[in-house]
Formats: sequence, C-alpha cells, structure tokens
Amino acid sequence: MARKTPKSQVVAFKVEEDLADFLNKLPNKSAFIRKAIVAQLGMTCPLCTGSGVVPKGVHDHYAPVLAKNNVRKCDVCGDKQTLPRDLVHLDDRERARMEQFFHGGPLYCEACYLKQPACDDCGMHIEPALFSEHYKKVHAN
Repeated sequence: MARKTPKSQVVAFKVEEDLADFLNKLPNKSAFIRKAIVAQLGMTCPLCTGSGVVPKGVHDHYAPVLAKNNVRKCDVCGDKQTLPRDLVHLDDRERARMEQFFHGGPLYCEACYLKQPACDDCGMHIEPALFSEHYKKVHAN
C-alpha cells in the first residue's frame, strides 16, 4: 500500500458560495483541489499520476532509467547539463535556471542562461530569435 505524502502547508482562498457548497460536499476536497491545480498547471507526474507516490515496483523499475537519463544538452551551445531530481538543494541562481526548464522552457547552461534576455512578463530567459514563439506559446490568450 502506498504511503501518503505528508502535507505541511495550509493555503486559503475565497470562493463564491456555490463553489464552497460544491467543495464541501466532496469526500476529500483537499485532494480534489490539489488534483485540479496540478491539472491546470499541466504538470502531473507521468509516474505517480499526481498522487505524489508510486508503488515500490514502479519506483524500482524507473529509478535506474531516470538516473541514466539525467543529462541533456544546452539548447544554445550543446554543453551537457546534468538534470537534478529536484530543485531543493540548488542555490537560487541554479534553481531559477532549472525551474525554467522544468516548467517547459529552454534548457541553457549557466553561461548561455546569463546571456539570454529575460521576458518582461514572466522573467524566463529566452533567445531573442525565439521570443516571438515564446510569447505566443506562454502569454497569448
């Protein structure tokens, strides 16, 4: 049986009365809200499908695959970049660069990341030649 991931933070927000009534009728509104947020962000983990845990067999099968395939080339210069499993242990500068990639942006080595201008709207570092495509993909509604 999979263990639940402990939750340590409370997030509160106001909603309309009808939505509050709907949420209060759910058997587990916290789980519903978490899944809705993950679905909206488009970042559901393909291994845990948003649960935050995977069965031991799935973990044991994919751990070596992930460890062997954690390198990707910089999108500008081609230097090999090692992808961290998470962002927790990175310093702020590395975290921002890797968050950009983890959230669907380009992957740059540190030198190329610093050379690219930041988008005025989201702060993502983007090659000037790709800015129009970035704007249409990320900011156009």
